[in-house]
Amino acid sequence: MIWDLHCHLSGVSGRTPDERMAQLIEFANRMGIERICVYMGMHWSSDPKPEDFRQQNDEVIQALSHWHHRAFGFAYLNPKYVKESLAELDRCVRDGPMVGVKLWTAHRCSASELDSIVERAADMKAVIFQHTWFKVEGNLGNESTPLDMAALAGRHPNVPLICGHTGGDWEKGIRAIRPHKNVSVDLAGFDPTAGVTEMALRELGAERIIYGSDAGGRSFASQLGKVFGADIPESARKLILGENLRRMILPILKLKGVSL
Repeated sequence: MIWDLHCHLSGVSGRTPDERMAQLIEFANRMGIERICVYMGMHWSSDPKPEDFRQQNDEVIQALSHWHHRAFGFAYLNPKYVKESLAELDRCVRDGPMVGVKLWTAHRCSASELDSIVERAADMKAVIFQHTWFKVEGNLGNESTPLDMAALAGRHPNVPLICGHTGGDWEKGIRAIRPHKNVSVDLAGFDPTAGVTEMALRELGAERIIYGSDAGGRSFASQLGKVFGADIPESARKLILGENLRRMILPILKLKGVSL
């Protein structure tokens, strides 16, 4: 069982969300990927206004419309607009088909503005995914690092959170979130490098590691290589490839009355 945490409509060919989703599913089929999580629209904005993130979420909802048996959607929000983000969370997750939250680079996740979003999402059992990165040339002004994620996790120790990209610089990222048992890492996006999955397993445990690709910005195959090429037990590989993500999504599916 392979479930991919981290996919986008961007970077895939197609004039419409439906055409792009069909492409993603075609590529996933080649690699034996059962289900994918999709967030953000066909054209991204790193600091979207409410009308922008609503449009992007509408594109994802349209992309899901024929693929509910293969894909899950996460609502893209901007914590700079707390009231509007909470309303969008209600629209897309509570009253809509989505099962999670995607937060990107608009606002550092250590900021207090995220607290009400995290609390509302946790009440809904929604999966919470935050992009993080340690960039050599310096992060964008409001781009979160795993240290920001650690601060957020410390304020919400009982809420499961996902640290996107393992922070890019994964050795520093793993160390930054290691004390926070409620934080899992996403393997997506950075170059497939020997040792990343082994270190994450050693420092965090298999239950806190989730496979993702960042397709179409990255290929499914290159990112699967981080897991299939790792020197880890088969039991850990199964958790990373799908069982951990399934466990995180099941509570909201049950709340929505969806059976797998």
